Amino acid sequence: MSIKDKVAIIGTGCSKFGENWSQGTGDMLIDAVYEALEDANVELKDIQAGWVGTILGGYSGSVLTEPLQWNGAPVTRVENNCASPIDAFRCACFGVASGMYDIVLVAGVEKCKDTGTGALTFPYGFHPVYGYVQAPSAYGMAAQSYFQKYGISSEEGKRTLAKIAVKNHHNGTFSPKAHFQREITIEQVLNAPIIGSPLGLFDCCPTTDGAAAAIICRADLAKSFRDDYVLVKALGLSVGHRDLYSGKTKSAEEFDYTFWEETEIAAGQVYSQLGIKNPRQEISVASVHDCFTISELIIYESLGFSPRGKAKEDVDEGFFTLEGELPVNTDGGLKSFGHPVGASGLRMISEIYKQMQGKAGPRQVKNPQLGLAHCQGGNPTGGFQAGIVVLGPRD
Repeated sequence: MSIKDKVAIIGTGCSKFGENWSQGTGDMLIDAVYEALEDANVELKDIQAGWVGTILGGYSGSVLTEPLQWNGAPVTRVENNCASPIDAFRCACFGVASGMYDIVLVAGVEKCKDTGTGALTFPYGFHPVYGYVQAPSAYGMAAQSYFQKYGISSEEGKRTLAKIAVKNHHNGTFSPKAHFQREITIEQVLNAPIIGSPLGLFDCCPTTDGAAAAIICRADLAKSFRDDYVLVKALGLSVGHRDLYSGKTKSAEEFDYTFWEETEIAAGQVYSQLGIKNPRQEISVASVHDCFTISELIIYESLGFSPRGKAKEDVDEGFFTLEGELPVNTDGGLKSFGHPVGASGLRMISEIYKQMQGKAGPRQVKNPQLGLAHCQGGNPTGGFQAGIVVLGPRD
């Protein structure tokens, strides 16, 4: 059995991502949901069920029902770390594909900027020597390990990572709802203050508030809502673990910070569902979890877009730019939008949806056939949660 072509997206919406001091989670959800409803040309009364992804945005399905005043609706809150929005979308697809519902709402929201728990200060990973470490330190260790493993000097590696930051900032200038909409230079990245060596300020995504939403329905009903609906082709999810309780915890030397195994497993699930043998050639466009520039570099290899140890060459050749052979983070990614955890995956899905429709404006890629959205939570010391959605145009 497969989810392929059983579910369609008929509308998406996003709030403005940024330092939304004047908005609560409910305000941002209202912005995102009503934009999605308008895009789908439906009303809230037409929606039969809902799923909402969030970590700190509230408790139960009331995160969604209260701001929408959606009394009595069957709504489920989903929490799976940074994979929460894609997991919420996955569960909603199952609800439709099972025949239980014809049309449902998926939403995600997070208020990271002024909740008292900043994304960069949350204990992100466990290191056998240093104990719990914060996100910049954990990903900084990943960068150092990657450079050492593949014989890349720190200067060369930092310059390659800078090219990823420059690419994503450039793409973000075409996204009116991004947190950052400004060009940066390689020199600015290289000369920025160090946050978690070797990662500097521009290697890190910002701490951000935002919400996103999607309306999905049975594929055979989609044409009654719009001509340019987009089909769900495949879904993948992989949740790892850290072996802290068996007495067999790895030593510092045994940890491999240079590859995201859970992302590889989730990718293998969707590739198997679609018969994809060469994702580098068969995927047209991708939105991936670039919480840090090194994360995006390693994701290229974990998704099979680049051979192991060869992503640097692809970055240096411009393979993943808007003009390249496989554009990645066409809207600017987390680097430009920030990472309101419960919203990011649905923002990625919205971008792929627009790319499949040919409605991405100046960031539109040519003739996309399959688009991939990828979210990854957790830390480089094990225990990632990786979610992947593959979309394609109708028929």
